Amino acid sequence: MQHTVDSVLDQAGTGSFQRRLLGIFGLVWAADAMQVLAVGFTGASIAATFGVSVPEALQTGTLFFLGMLIGASLFGRLADRFGRRRVLLITVACDVIFGLLSVFAPSLWVLFALRFLTGIAVGGTLPVDYAMMAEFLPAKNRGRWLVMLEGFWAIGTVVVAVAAWMASIYVTSDAWRWIFAVTAVPGILGIWFRFWVPESPLYLQRRGQEAELRSTLNLVLRTNGKAQLADGDVIAQSPVVSNGGIFSPDLRRRTLSILAVWFLVSISYYGIFTWLPARLADQGFGYVRGYGFLVVVALAQIPGYALAAWGVEAIGRKPTLIAFLLLSTLGCALFLVAGDAYLTGASILLMSFALLGTWGALYAFTPELFPTALRGTGMGAAGSIARLGGLLAPSALAVVFAQDFSIAIALFAALLALGAVAAWFVDAETRKVVLS
Repeated sequence: MQHTVDSVLDQAGTGSFQRRLLGIFGLVWAADAMQVLAVGFTGASIAATFGVSVPEALQTGTLFFLGMLIGASLFGRLADRFGRRRVLLITVACDVIFGLLSVFAPSLWVLFALRFLTGIAVGGTLPVDYAMMAEFLPAKNRGRWLVMLEGFWAIGTVVVAVAAWMASIYVTSDAWRWIFAVTAVPGILGIWFRFWVPESPLYLQRRGQEAELRSTLNLVLRTNGKAQLADGDVIAQSPVVSNGGIFSPDLRRRTLSILAVWFLVSISYYGIFTWLPARLADQGFGYVRGYGFLVVVALAQIPGYALAAWGVEAIGRKPTLIAFLLLSTLGCALFLVAGDAYLTGASILLMSFALLGTWGALYAFTPELFPTALRGTGMGAAGSIARLGGLLAPSALAVVFAQDFSIAIALFAALLALGAVAAWFVDAETRKVVLS
């Protein structure tokens, strides 16, 4: 009997194998969220330790995002060439090593160097995680599972917010060291579990490794309690969709459009969540202040992911992404017209809810837009352009935030609305579409 990789994955369905995969990838995904968002939660403490201003301390974030930009582009390409599994093992190991060393940084310059190296590792982990997870999922519910993976970002956000809150209460000095220590814990656990994850079946097929491909597909079937492939069964090759790169004529429009969305969402998200924690912890907005409210802001992300998980399967990736971008714009607009602390608090919660739903839809949509031979490269390019936005957020936008916080939020409202326009130009809808 003749099969395709996708038909075998459809036969296997989503069961124990995918749940294990989700737990393993999700653990490190939460750790990466904690590493990224620690930028905003540690700025004031780093400034106090080394006797510098908060904007100077936030340059740890600038260097971290610069590292992520390099790591996403570099390791995305390496994953397409040398395999997803070995790249993931290397990047997670480096993430843990440099993240832990950051805890013991004796000077600001050493901390800058370690956060840059940690950023390279985290940048390499994020795009490859999604490409690999997508390649183990059947088409009929792939979007929902990818959003579920992105949902671990919210868990990491809640944990780092609680860690910062506890550190502000119980740690008298160098609270940032404790926060960085907490961010390393999930990665330490996750690296050992990663050895259980086999290589992507689509990658194995593209490389002509038939024995390994059959073994991997049988592992998925066996773990999910389904009949394995018979000795005489043949696995047909998938058709090659594009012989060019991600900017080849048949992919150029979708690549440019989706990269524009990544940049606009990233600069808005990181702009808000790099500066918001320090503002809420210090000045706040009337009664809306303190780390306790930041935990509530983090919790507001979880229903955003839940709604995105429903939307990408029920109405499609593209319309769900556009809807959340417009909802994010509305949250920013509500902040601008808020006349009291309660409305201000509601607008911040709406921004958190909608922006993380946007990320969920974006991460579900993007890996499906590229063929297997280019999926790691495509996700790496998206990760790089997103880190460019993150790179600009703590440094280039410092002047805007210093002038007026509301002006910065107005700028983000405009950028998110522009992101909705860019998403509309993506020339594909990938709901229930077989990966090529």
